[in-house]
Amino acid sequence: MMKVSQHLWFEKDMEEAVRFYTSLIPGSSVDWISAVPADTPSGPAGSVRLAGFTLGDQRYMAIEAGPLDTFNHSFSIIVGCDSQEEIDRLWEALSEGGQVEQCGWLRDRWGLCWQITPTRLGELMSDPDPEKAKRVAEAMLKMVKFDIAGLEAAARG
Repeated sequence: MMKVSQHLWFEKDMEEAVRFYTSLIPGSSVDWISAVPADTPSGPAGSVRLAGFTLGDQRYMAIEAGPLDTFNHSFSIIVGCDSQEEIDRLWEALSEGGQVEQCGWLRDRWGLCWQITPTRLGELMSDPDPEKAKRVAEAMLKMVKFDIAGLEAAARG
């Protein structure tokens, strides 16, 4: 069976980013880090670094090879959290040196986009009662960091 993984291109500090990400998400690991032993268009032998890592149940590869395209919203990592404590912990860690945005989005200090979301949000948004789902959606759209209690209160009306 084919294996699929996401690939992230870092201008610099790839190893620091990968180690940071894997320290935050339970069940994560840095699987390997190496340098390209040949000259590349990005630099001499050893200057381009690669890593394989796992975040939760997802596999990633990363490269540090100088400037190319910056990260943008076309790719983001979504982390579903079961508790407000998980949301708060990840939000604080990932937003440090980065930028927070609406609806649970943030950019970390490397520019990578994340969505830190409560798993409960999906349940509330798909409620068979359309008015309840609408109230939840309207509450969600006003939030920066998600507040599970606020979403639950909106669901109750």
